[in-house]
Amino acid sequence: MTATVAPPVSPTIDPPPIERTFPPPWLRKVGTISLNVYAGLGLLYLFIPIFVIVIFSFNQPKGRFNIVWQEFTLANWKDPFAIPELVDAFKLSLEIAAISTGVALVFGGLIALALTRYRFRGNAFVNLFLVLPLTTPEIVLGASLASLFIAQGTDRGFLTILIAHVMFCVSFVALTVKARLRGFDWSLEDAAMDLGAGPMRTFTKVTFPLMIPGLLAAAMLSFALSLDDFIITLFNAGTEVTFPLYIFGVRQRAIPPQINVLATTVLVASVALLIIGTVAGRMRERSRTSPH
Repeated sequence: MTATVAPPVSPTIDPPPIERTFPPPWLRKVGTISLNVYAGLGLLYLFIPIFVIVIFSFNQPKGRFNIVWQEFTLANWKDPFAIPELVDAFKLSLEIAAISTGVALVFGGLIALALTRYRFRGNAFVNLFLVLPLTTPEIVLGASLASLFIAQGTDRGFLTILIAHVMFCVSFVALTVKARLRGFDWSLEDAAMDLGAGPMRTFTKVTFPLMIPGLLAAAMLSFALSLDDFIITLFNAGTEVTFPLYIFGVRQRAIPPQINVLATTVLVASVALLIIGTVAGRMRERSRTSPH
């Protein structure tokens, strides 16, 4: 019996890589440089107002308006509380921002937890209602709330400002925490309960630690928005004067450098919190990945 010999198989040769000829290398390099330049100009455009605020906090104006650079001084930082009305307005803004942020964290965090943990009828409508305060113009929200308070015979002041700020802060907190919980594996809760943990212990040991980064981000965002808000506060402040309202009221009579000092203080505190949060997050990730 004659054996059949298979013909030799010629080795497959990969085709040579097609060299990219368009756009030419010099044009790609120009595009990369142009993109970097545009990005740098965009960042510069965003940060120029912040630089101006910080620089003019060290200015010694000759008149009442701190808008033209005269000479460097540290006197403004030695006595940042020289204007009692400005200090009172700044304290009021900090107090309202702190309280509204705390209340919004509780309600917004629970709303986000309910929307991501459970599926119920009307879930989509609740999500829609959360977005409405963010998409509605502030002047509409401010006027609507003012009309409501006037119709109810409520004196506008600290409480009405607080209610207004909590209203829009809750939406920001709920959406921020909800984004954090979107990829959460809820089977971890079931596993903790199977191991004997009760609902409260499961929440404090499993769920809440994973919510903390989202809650911290939401707290910083809510605090900044509340401290900065002008339009909604203007409609509902009554006789109270917050930091933005004070600046708006005195802008025609004077712009003292103490405004820049207090604004720079808030900026430095915000940057410090961001740095602390970033470092803490990296240390936590490093501790999780490091071998024990």
